Amino acid sequence: MLFFRKRPEMPAASEALPGRPDPLPTAQAHFVNGNPLKGPYPPGIETIVLGLGCFWGAERKFWQLPRGVHVTAVGYAGGFTPNPTYEEVCTGRTGHNEVVLVAFDPAVLPLAELLKVFFESHDPTQGYRQGNDVGTQYRSGIYTADESQAETARTVRDAYAPALRARGFGPITTEIEPLGAFYFAEAYHQQYLAKNPGGYCGLGGTGVSCPVGTGIAAE
Repeated sequence: MLFFRKRPEMPAASEALPGRPDPLPTAQAHFVNGNPLKGPYPPGIETIVLGLGCFWGAERKFWQLPRGVHVTAVGYAGGFTPNPTYEEVCTGRTGHNEVVLVAFDPAVLPLAELLKVFFESHDPTQGYRQGNDVGTQYRSGIYTADESQAETARTVRDAYAPALRARGFGPITTEIEPLGAFYFAEAYHQQYLAKNPGGYCGLGGTGVSCPVGTGIAAE
């Protein structure tokens, strides 16, 4: 019962579960494309970490893109507990978000286009929830590798905000922060919906679209 109790607010670092020093075992290769999950990634590949609700459905959005994605992996980021388990994250006492690591080629798939998929695949205005999934681990988040990524993320976020307001949505709650640590989730979570096509997705969008090009402007 304790493991599945959700809290509506982030814990303080002093309240977080202690975790463990060693990484959890995970898959070696991507179930769909066979690429090494942890790398090494080819030259020119960048990574970004995204939170948009239950990570099973979120990951599928990115591995299904027709071009530019080298590998995806689900895991935990944005919290305090080192090497947490899924059950620990579900308590709300780690501070972590369910996230997707996307390793992509920006020469083929620019970050702004990748973030277009991010913003249009979930509701970024819901705070600590996504649809019926409630808890801090379902919050909208972009965890960046450098300031260039952060600047692009803020630009794309700001392009969507007016269109969302015009459709009756509240302010965007997506947190944009430097990635502190990314912890790979357990092997059975990796590419879960490829292994279990009828599994739970829990992902939805807002219906607001944004053309990406020279000068991002939401419709």
